[in-house]
Amino acid sequence: MHKSSSIIRPNTISPPRDSVLKDFENLSALITLCFLLITFGLSAQSPHGEQFEMNCAACHTSDSWEIPLEKWNFEPINPNNYEGVTDALPVDSIRFNHNDTNFPLEGGHAATDCRLCHEALVFTETQMECISCHTDFHNMTVGSDCARCHTVDNWLVDNITELHQDNGFPLLGAHAQISCNDCHISESNLQFNRLGNDCLNCHMSDYLATTEPNHIASGYSTQCIDCHDINAFDWSADNILHDFFPLQKGHDIGCTECHTTGTFATIPSDCFSCHQMDFDAVINPDHKALNFGTDCASCHTLDLDWMPAEYKQHDNDYFPIYSGSHNGEWSSCVECHPNPANYAEFTCITCHGKSETDDDHNKVGGYVYESGACLACHPTGDEDGTFDHNKTNFPLTGAHVSVDCNSCHANGYEGTPTECSACHQMDFEQTTAPDHEQLNFSMDCVSCHTTDPNWMPATFADHDNYYVLKGAHKQVGCAECHNSTFTNTPTTCFGCHESDYNNANDPDHNSANFPTDCLECHTENAWEPANWDHDGEYFPIYSGNHKNEWNDCAECHTSPGNFAIFSCIDCHEHNDPNDLADEHDDVSGYQYVSTKCLECHPNGD
Repeated sequence: MHKSSSIIRPNTISPPRDSVLKDFENLSALITLCFLLITFGLSAQSPHGEQFEMNCAACHTSDSWEIPLEKWNFEPINPNNYEGVTDALPVDSIRFNHNDTNFPLEGGHAATDCRLCHEALVFTETQMECISCHTDFHNMTVGSDCARCHTVDNWLVDNITELHQDNGFPLLGAHAQISCNDCHISESNLQFNRLGNDCLNCHMSDYLATTEPNHIASGYSTQCIDCHDINAFDWSADNILHDFFPLQKGHDIGCTECHTTGTFATIPSDCFSCHQMDFDAVINPDHKALNFGTDCASCHTLDLDWMPAEYKQHDNDYFPIYSGSHNGEWSSCVECHPNPANYAEFTCITCHGKSETDDDHNKVGGYVYESGACLACHPTGDEDGTFDHNKTNFPLTGAHVSVDCNSCHANGYEGTPTECSACHQMDFEQTTAPDHEQLNFSMDCVSCHTTDPNWMPATFADHDNYYVLKGAHKQVGCAECHNSTFTNTPTTCFGCHESDYNNANDPDHNSANFPTDCLECHTENAWEPANWDHDGEYFPIYSGNHKNEWNDCAECHTSPGNFAIFSCIDCHEHNDPNDLADEHDDVSGYQYVSTKCLECHPNGD
């Protein structure tokens, strides 16, 4: 690194000694002039650029532009770092301190020949970027700033993990143990093209080749870290991240016990989706018969064999045993549920003796020493606030007073429906007189019935939807028309009143061939008065010449019971033959007979 102390001069042919001596005086003057010109004009003619203002003599001599050894700027250097470089200038020598510039010489730069960086004499044109001096073997795949990864001491990089952390892809687990070239593949092994941070950029082949389970068929995420632990060193199932459904205690089982289809696709996470068979099969107690909730976690923990279990829903759904008067008064389920195979069975009277209970209820109407009755009146197990059904929105009246509570509250007391059909669906479907279901009757029993026993008396407010009841029909008993059957009951007058029609003799409807539609003459209030359309059907007596000329039917119908017989000659007397001759002398075949009168005078005119 040191330059020779000898001054290098241009190779020239030396002139004869005599010539030199002869011209010495002239040369001395010329040299003096040149030195002055150089001294005063150097700043304007400096090859180092106009910005370089340092005194030339600080580096150069008048003998040559070459810088002698003693002018070189050698800082004291530790020989342990740079072998063979031991020289140092005295402190009082004229020196150029590179550390005063924007590019201090540190590490390997301090032992580098100036010409390697300053190829031109204009020092200010020298670039300070690493890439201006150092060949980029990475081919710009990691940028142009060598200092991002390298130091000025050497080219070795020992903080790859930290560098990757800053690059957005921390090297964790197996990633920290592999060679850079395992991921950054290039011909020179020195190009580190960006790969992207998605797992699939490197592991697409692993994803496609996996068959147990088949990731593609199962629609698995292409982000490996969704399932696999980035800190792990293999793809084994032990490293599967199941944080979305922690596999603890009883759930720490083989994958296929839950993922039965072999695809390992997403399955429901609720208890019942996996444990329905357990729920249906358990008989102690029978969860299905007792309508237990299907959320296993409400009673069970994740411990094996479903034990221990705690059924605190008894307090909300059935009977308070973890609160209220019974809290701490029992130690085992069989104290109240003596039949372990059927928890619907319970007993109160095992603990509450009869003599004591009888004394406490001697003024309670309807008291019965029976467990079901105890629960009906004391649904919370407390003595105070005895249940009064009449204070609810379903007061007990009629036949409901004597009904066993369990008949309606078979599934407990909470949420018991109040609609008639909830308890009387079977009564509705089995009734045949009338057949409620066939006739599409309302299932709201109170629309026809009261709460009196045996469903009687009953009204049928919807009768007008089938047959409008007016007048005397409103007072008629159902059986008079329906004859114990309520199907195919006729709706015509004659259908019910045929016997009335046939038995009528004043007039005789049958022999007179009267119409069978009673409403043509009668109203629905009574048979009398009757309005007979005599004018339209037979003979005008309410209009024409006979209007107001009669008072009673018998004036014309002289044979009671037979209105087919009538008389004209009782009113129109033609006993005198002279009168006949005078009024009908021009009538051929005239006879003094009522029927002949009607034949000739059908309108009475």
